[in-house]
Parts: sequence; structure tokens; C-alpha cells
Amino acid sequence: MHAIGIDIGGTKIAGAVVDELGVIVRSARVPTPVDTTALEDSVVAMIGELAGGDRIDAVGVAAAGFIDAAQSTVYYAPNIDWRNEPFREKLEARVGGNVVVENDANAAGWAEFRFGAGRMVSDMVMLTIGTGVGGAIVAGDRLFRGGFGAGAELGHIRLVPNGVACGCGQHGCLEQYGSGRALLRMANEIADAGGIGQNLARAREEHGALDGAIVGGLIAAEDPGAVAALRQLGRWLGEASASLSAVLDPQRFVFGGGVAVAGELLLAPIREAYLEHLPARGYHPEPDFVIAELVNDAGVVGAADLARVWVEEHA
Repeated sequence: MHAIGIDIGGTKIAGAVVDELGVIVRSARVPTPVDTTALEDSVVAMIGELAGGDRIDAVGVAAAGFIDAAQSTVYYAPNIDWRNEPFREKLEARVGGNVVVENDANAAGWAEFRFGAGRMVSDMVMLTIGTGVGGAIVAGDRLFRGGFGAGAELGHIRLVPNGVACGCGQHGCLEQYGSGRALLRMANEIADAGGIGQNLARAREEHGALDGAIVGGLIAAEDPGAVAALRQLGRWLGEASASLSAVLDPQRFVFGGGVAVAGELLLAPIREAYLEHLPARGYHPEPDFVIAELVNDAGVVGAADLARVWVEEHA
């Protein structure tokens, strides 16, 4: 059974035909239109292009935002002007067949659970560290969505009371301490302090500002200041993971997104802080901490497989 996965991002729409083993058969990519009507047209055109006249049993669409429990309506999307958008109904009317809509972090997490770093466990938490922090939970081999479909927004758990203001309207969310944007803030603070931050300060002066590529390059070169910023980030993620363990008790934590390319430099402080904050340490089995494997393909692979699962369960 082949399925199509579509991943709608802020700047691009990626799509692929995916087989039962999570292998991409063919793929496509176009810029994301600003206008919602043009966006819908682009998704419909991509589905037609990817199908290429072959039988496609299901289509899964992944997008950032709150999706209802029926995998049908987008309650709210931060990067697209969707408010209570019946996207599944609209697509099915235009392309036929079975369509499901899923949160993008959920889709990526499901892909890792089925075909990537989450294989061989039944309970897994994935944190996607990009501009924000996305979350996905698999419990008992099933994706957790919550009663209204908007669960697993792990980037918005409260980490620091009265902490840094978050775009969600609250203060102190994990997203403000464990994201790529947070890493840049920490790097700038270290640059301002001098000492080990001298290379960060020099790079900022040369380029006008620090960005992800600059800080990532310094981390790869194991610059002391950049690594110190990464360790701060990792420790916040580790502390949050300990709290998540108290609720979810996962066997494995998977970390994806752009910052995760740092690999063990990121995982080491996460493990340290996790153990320091783990309730009943020494009497609690310790989960694995690993880096995601599917990288940029996770969204389309997960969306396609979730659509396939929906068809199988509703056949």
C-alpha cells in the first residue's frame, strides 16, 4: 500500500510517495504560498503529480498547529492563516480518497518511532529543536493526541516560573530555553561576557549578528563559548525530560531538528541534567537518549504512514 505524505512548512511544501517500509519512492518540493487558496491549490497539484496515475490508498498532510482528534480540522496554525479550517474535507472533495491531517511534530515523531531512532521501543518521547520546540509522544505503540487532538505541545510546558516571555502568551516555556532561538540568545549573552565568548563576539562583529549557521559552525569546531551555550540548552532540555519521565515514563527520548546535529555534544548535558532532576534516581530505569535519524524526511514519511494506519483501522 503506497501513501502520499505532504509536509507544509513555513517556507516550503515537501511531498513524497512512501511505501509500507517508510521508503520514499518519489518526491517533490515547492515554495509555500502565502495565500491560503494558493496553498491549497499547490497541495492538490502536488498530490496529483506524485500520484502520477498510480493507485494511492491514502494521503497524509502534516502542518504546524492544533489539529482536532479526528485528524480533520486545523484549529489554529501559527504560520498559515487557518482558523478552524476543514482542510481534510476540502482536500477529499478535490482529490478523492482518504486524507488525514496531522500536526507536523506528531508526524515526525511517528516516523522516528516506526522507521528511525524509536524502533524497538513501545514508549517514546521526541523533542524537535528548531526555531521552537516541537513534541511527540508515543505510548503503548500509539501516538498520543489528547482528548481534543492538541496534546503533546511539549515546547509549552512551564519550565521557569515568570521566565522569558513566550509567543504562546505565557512565560517560562521550554521553547524559550531549549530551542534554536534560545541557543542564539544564550550565545549572545556569552559573547557579551567576554572570556570564552570572544570567538562568538568576533563572529557577531564580522557578520553583524549571530545566526544558527554561525553558532553551529563554532559548535562543530568545539569553540568553548559556543559549546557552553549548547550545554546550557542541553541542561534545560534534560531538566524538562526528567519532568516528562515522571509523567510518561518513556523508554527512549529522541531529539531532532537543526540543533540535534550537534549529536553527543548536545546529549551529554541532557543526560547529566536528567539524572540530577530525575525523581527517585537510582530506583528508576533510565531511558535512552538518541538523535533522530530521518532528519528532513521525517514529516512526509510520518504523514504518509499515519494516513496508511488510518485507512487500515477504518477499513
